[in-house]
Amino acid sequence: MANNEARPVEDLHLRNLTKKFGDVAAVDDLTLTIPAGSFFALLGASGCGKTTTLRMVAGLEDPTGGTISIGDKDITALRAFERPVNTVFQSYALFPHLDIFENVAFGLRRRGVKDVKATVEQMLDLVELAPMARRKPTQLSGGQQQRVAVARALINKPDVLLLDEPLGALDLKLRRQMQIELKRIQTEVGTTFVHVTHDQEEAMTMADTVAVMNSGRIEQLGHPADIYELPRTVFVANFLGQSNLIAGTRGGNSGDDLLVEANGLTFAIPADRCFVDGSSVIVGVRPEKITILDAVDADRIPDHHNRLSGRVTDVSYMGVSTQYLVQSAWDQEFIVFEQNVVVGDRSDVGDDVVIHWSPRHTFGLDGSAGASVGVDPEVLALEAVNASLVSDAPEA
Repeated sequence: MANNEARPVEDLHLRNLTKKFGDVAAVDDLTLTIPAGSFFALLGASGCGKTTTLRMVAGLEDPTGGTISIGDKDITALRAFERPVNTVFQSYALFPHLDIFENVAFGLRRRGVKDVKATVEQMLDLVELAPMARRKPTQLSGGQQQRVAVARALINKPDVLLLDEPLGALDLKLRRQMQIELKRIQTEVGTTFVHVTHDQEEAMTMADTVAVMNSGRIEQLGHPADIYELPRTVFVANFLGQSNLIAGTRGGNSGDDLLVEANGLTFAIPADRCFVDGSSVIVGVRPEKITILDAVDADRIPDHHNRLSGRVTDVSYMGVSTQYLVQSAWDQEFIVFEQNVVVGDRSDVGDDVVIHWSPRHTFGLDGSAGASVGVDPEVLALEAVNASLVSDAPEA
């Protein structure tokens, strides 16, 4: 089914959408427009409200307040089967007693369509499963079953296809393959896909637009690259990828840069990359933007770069890159990713190093809530245990 053969679809509008369970607002006055024909991802941790939002759009949960509409048509009060919306769940929910052809044909047959052969074959071609039409679901791999579930949902020509953690049951390699497949399918059919996930890689690989959710609200919305390169809150910086965050205080200015004082050092941030009103500033930089040098080579660092000295505490070879942990003079550990372009040219644990990065790769965030907002509580607990072990260790 080519994109120009798909019927026109319209924007999905959520207006002041709210869902309360008792006194708890799972979705809190959410207003959002999802463009027609886009691949849109709702990204967030468990309990952020993303799945509740999806269930309200699907008609599986009644909103406490607000409206849901597609184009000018209000669908808020419609029952699930009356909406031009279909859902693909993580479990796929295929009928084990039916072959693949009949699983895909199920929706058409239920609507009383007699001649389903051509349409079903077209769908099986779309998901590249035509040769397996007469196999049962148990004879397919997890990725193939997932494609059957997508075909079964798309054959009804929904205006919106909802994907609820659809890749969660797959192993890593297959999950990455299916990310590419789902994006290909969405591009071909032109249907609006709304993908709910906690997996950052999934959201960034497939989506045209990502909405990062936190406590029932949208924390940041935009193209994946824009959100990653320029997070606007500490939560987003911590949740989407990894960030090195330094708590500091607003200083003066140098040209177009804001200067931040932290731990006896001065860091420069371009003013248009700084989202701070008060005096408390978090200086942020992604690990791959940082360069690591032996301390004796510090004179090679450009004068305008942000920098700090430290000691390597861990080296992890990851194939494409090497991950370093560098402990600063104030005991904060910094994550540094270095691409492995030269074989064997790596720093070792215990080396004194200098790390540096360009101000244009730095971002400034409101530091009033601290630098750990958005960090997994289990990670914080593990860091606390490690710090305790280090402080309790006997001196050499």
